[in-house]
Amino acid sequence: MLPPGVCSLLNPAAIYANNEISLGDVEIYGFDYDYTLAQYSNLLHSMIFNTARDILIEQFKYPEGLGKYDYIPGFAIRGLHYDVQKSLLMKIDAFHYVQLGTAYRGLKPVPDEEVIELYGGTQHIPLYQMSDFYGKGPSLKQFMDIFSLPEMTLLSSVIDYFITHGIEFDQVHLYKDISDAIRDVHVKGVMYKWIEKDMEQYILHGDEIYAVLNRLVNHKKKLFLITNSPFSFVDKGMKHMVGKNWRDLFDMVIVQADKPNFFTDRRKPFRKLDDNGSLQWDKINQLEKGKIYKEGNLFDFLRLTGWRGSKVLYFGDHLYSDLADLMLRHGWRTGAIVPELETEIRIINTEQYMHSLTWQQALTGLLERMQMYQDAESKQVLLEWMKERQEIRSLTKNLFNPQFGSIFRTFHNPTYFSRRLVRFSDIYMASISCLLNYDVNFTFYPRRTPLQHEAPLWMDQLCTGCMKTPFLEEMVHIR
Repeated sequence: MLPPGVCSLLNPAAIYANNEISLGDVEIYGFDYDYTLAQYSNLLHSMIFNTARDILIEQFKYPEGLGKYDYIPGFAIRGLHYDVQKSLLMKIDAFHYVQLGTAYRGLKPVPDEEVIELYGGTQHIPLYQMSDFYGKGPSLKQFMDIFSLPEMTLLSSVIDYFITHGIEFDQVHLYKDISDAIRDVHVKGVMYKWIEKDMEQYILHGDEIYAVLNRLVNHKKKLFLITNSPFSFVDKGMKHMVGKNWRDLFDMVIVQADKPNFFTDRRKPFRKLDDNGSLQWDKINQLEKGKIYKEGNLFDFLRLTGWRGSKVLYFGDHLYSDLADLMLRHGWRTGAIVPELETEIRIINTEQYMHSLTWQQALTGLLERMQMYQDAESKQVLLEWMKERQEIRSLTKNLFNPQFGSIFRTFHNPTYFSRRLVRFSDIYMASISCLLNYDVNFTFYPRRTPLQHEAPLWMDQLCTGCMKTPFLEEMVHIR
């Protein structure tokens, strides 16, 4: 059923378009710093986990037995939701349904029946009653940035310890303590010190970043940087990746911006920093090239620069903090950096994945077309097909992550993360270096994907990766 060459169709270094966009129309390029310009090695996750775990033990007086837990690479994925009151970490699809088999309390899965019972006999979760626009709420939290991977693993590890040792705990207090411990790692500058001490070990692909920025400047594009990180940290990182004169490439550099509040709150004025990073007190009436600014807000930024609308393209890794407001409120073009994309595409390109997906699609078609046969023998065959389909779906999920599967899909629906990715980004890619594969005037055209009422025209040839799925008459003999 697989024609030659159907595997390896997708390029992990490609840029994928949700919306048509011509780079020739873009005059100004903006960037976040962490996980956008600076990509970090996974070793950083272990350091964050270990330090936050030790903060819990030493400062919050949590049991010393937690010290036996280490970071588990690959346990969690980005985009998961955590129900604070129920201590459930889970994956939710674009229609607000929990993907069964992906709900965990601590480090152990929760049976599907229990999950359904916890939500009143349904898999559906009323997200808008429990969480705000930015994925934060009193009851439900969505983990959207890459830095949240160690937080999810620590949360699950602590709950696992408490449950295993029969220790009662208040879910809200536990969640807040862990969030505070993780925040301390960032706010108190511990993480910055690790990276500054060993740039080679923590920062990846630095030479490619210089190539991207230099190429844009050579084509007369204006560049700016808006980051929540402090100047001294960004300065050392950019000198490592780009060189000591990195600021010459940028028309504007804004640090400690406090995104997403930077995009919505008009109250904070810009403050200028001198070359040593010390604050100045003069009123800012213009944003000068080569100068460093702290805090501020987007409304003053737009007023002082005149950079508005679709001539601006901004890149970031956090769909809410970096991209949502820019696209929805201000009409900027946006590019999402999704490092997981590279690994997921390599899995999609494997023969095992393509065989699993193709046969899953074929079984789905069989079930839909043959369900009208209700004699005993036919019912038995249908039950066998349903069982086999579920087994293949689980196998396909496990190819990406044994606990939670792909960050982009549940069994068949897009994930809630995917829904936001499509909504808040014009283009998305694994890293900024993907820009080097395209001309600076390249136009990205999103592929026409089928709406469900168009699916019969597309399904056999496009969605299964096959030139033709066997017709019904032929398929009844496959078993």
